[in-house]
Amino acid sequence: MLSQPINVTFDIGGGRMVTIETGRLARQAHGSVTVRQGKCILLATVVANKEPKEGQDFFPLVVDYMEKFAAAGRIPGSFFKREGKLSDYEVLISRLIDRALRPLFPEDYFCDVQVLVTLVSSDPEVMPDSLACLAASAALAVSDIPIKEIISEVRIGRVDGKFIVNPSRSELAKADMDFMIGATDKNLMMVEGEASECSEEDLVKALEIAHDAIRIQIKAQEELREKAGVKGKREYTKPPHNEELQQKVIEFAKDRIYQISRSTPVKNERSEAYDKLKEELVASLGEEVEEDVVKLAKKYFEDLKWEVVRNMILDDRVRLDGRDLTTVRPLNMEVDVLPSPHGSALFTRGETQSLTTVTLGTPLDELLVESAATSEYSKFILHYNFPPFSTGEVKMMRAPGRREVGHGNLAMRSLKQMMPGNEYPYTVRIVSDILESNGSSSMATVCAGSLALMDAGVPIPKHVGGVAMGLITRASDGKYAILTDILGDEDHLGDMDFKVTGTREGICGIQMDIKIDGLSMETMREALAQARIGRLHILDAMYECIAEARPEVKPHAPRMEKLFIDKEFIGAVIGPQGKIIQEIQRETGTTINIEEVGNYGEVSIFSPAKEGLEKAVAWVKGITAMPEVGAVYEATVKGIKEFGAFVEFLPGKQGLLHISEISWKRLESMEGVLKEGDKVKVKLIGIDHKTGKFKLSRKVLMQKPEGRRPEGNATPKE
Repeated sequence: MLSQPINVTFDIGGGRMVTIETGRLARQAHGSVTVRQGKCILLATVVANKEPKEGQDFFPLVVDYMEKFAAAGRIPGSFFKREGKLSDYEVLISRLIDRALRPLFPEDYFCDVQVLVTLVSSDPEVMPDSLACLAASAALAVSDIPIKEIISEVRIGRVDGKFIVNPSRSELAKADMDFMIGATDKNLMMVEGEASECSEEDLVKALEIAHDAIRIQIKAQEELREKAGVKGKREYTKPPHNEELQQKVIEFAKDRIYQISRSTPVKNERSEAYDKLKEELVASLGEEVEEDVVKLAKKYFEDLKWEVVRNMILDDRVRLDGRDLTTVRPLNMEVDVLPSPHGSALFTRGETQSLTTVTLGTPLDELLVESAATSEYSKFILHYNFPPFSTGEVKMMRAPGRREVGHGNLAMRSLKQMMPGNEYPYTVRIVSDILESNGSSSMATVCAGSLALMDAGVPIPKHVGGVAMGLITRASDGKYAILTDILGDEDHLGDMDFKVTGTREGICGIQMDIKIDGLSMETMREALAQARIGRLHILDAMYECIAEARPEVKPHAPRMEKLFIDKEFIGAVIGPQGKIIQEIQRETGTTINIEEVGNYGEVSIFSPAKEGLEKAVAWVKGITAMPEVGAVYEATVKGIKEFGAFVEFLPGKQGLLHISEISWKRLESMEGVLKEGDKVKVKLIGIDHKTGKFKLSRKVLMQKPEGRRPEGNATPKE
């Protein structure tokens, strides 16, 4: 018999109740909970090994978020009809949870920890990602796995000027701000999201509202833990420590690490100098020294380097490459660097470089984005690639990892804010290949992407630029330094990686990760203000490179035009069994896609050549055009009869050109007058409202002979 479950219920606002429950499901996990809002239910489990693996010197945390299609009453569309590897959407949510949880574990805790969050029931209006981190944290809270604090995460959306905690799917569709915020009771830990050029102060306000909501969720987790009777956390084996050896490392290397850090601004040269010094350190220990001692000495060396560099920045206000705290690295950028892509840009900032291309495609190239609850198509795609040579390393080339997916998503969400609406006919794909990396490659992708879009003639109204901020703190005296445009080493050695993207007018994207126990709101304000100065500096350089989007796409780029026709004409354009649309595509060399949208048909015509596009557009317009009495048309003779010729004056529309309307001269027969295939200009002189037949005339377009009596316009007989 199942034990009696324990639960806690709280209101997240507007009478929307959330329930956290433990003791019913997955009881062999070290911690398990379900979180429910409406019909949405998430199951979160956490398991940790009792001991670290032999020789383990890092924290192996694995976080996976998964969605069961059965949760939404759907069967997967794959060949095997079962869930496979995590989708990009699931990877992004996994990252949101991971980045919030990771700083909560002790620095010397090296046991394997696995956190699994599964959507087991879906609600069409409840966003499960808003509840995923709450579920993961609650599972840790009711376990004995050691964590320093409880955390939670909420989404903040702004709809019509009003901030909403965990907005519904319908509300989110109308929001101009969308941020996920993770925090402890006291400090911010993680921020990620997008906005339509919001101000720094608007972002701070959103963070404050989110923090208040998070405190309610933390209190609920504490109540659940108390009800579950969790008294304390497990003891764990700590890594070995040798005080004498650590002192030897300090005496041997401290001053020399400082000299290298102060005098070697180039990344590769500095790395080689550090490695050489480390080799000398190992050699100084003697030939008979045990491998465990060598490994421990190398660890103490890295710990010392971390401390020395941080103190140098805090005390000297000088960074590894010689910059002060606020200076952006040298910028170099150019567009149209590749002849074949539809748009291209090369963006270099210091030792970070992105080669980015833009490709224009048809609606058939749209990306299908699926989750358990929704299936949507996107016309804007961005892919970020990080090859190993960009950091001078040799690694196996595999499928994009979580880092690539996350960095690409941040750049995509930032640039999306400036993209034209659904009326823009093209599907747009951006690919950023990082050729060099020494920090902030995702921000280089944003800048290069904006430049390449303008080079391709995509009508974005403003540039979007980005800058990565860092933070170094010292607990002993409270001293801190906010760094603009951080290096890779500063990211590794620092306490914060804070990426901010936007236009001159406001913020478009945010991604912030904290490695320490949180960030105060005051420090956040300071970092945002400093980031704005850096972003504006980069944007000024981007506008000097290319100030606005090219007025049209390049000559070798495909042409595309979108037409909107009355719903009743969709069948006429397609034709019986698709014969008409196939004929248009065959004769013009175009690709045509038709979708029914409300009371209209959306016709997208794609062509590799301008002439083919114009011909296809005219053809479709002809099919959908309503004949106007008095209008003149270029007609094609389709058939000859003794009483006249049948001509097509609009696609799919024919009328009789009676023998009496061909010429002012009386014709006895049609022999030698016209033949099939002839082009002839005609005027529509009437429509028989009973039969719908069209009455055409050629002679009225000719000069009337002098002295000729006018002839009546009697309805011709066949």
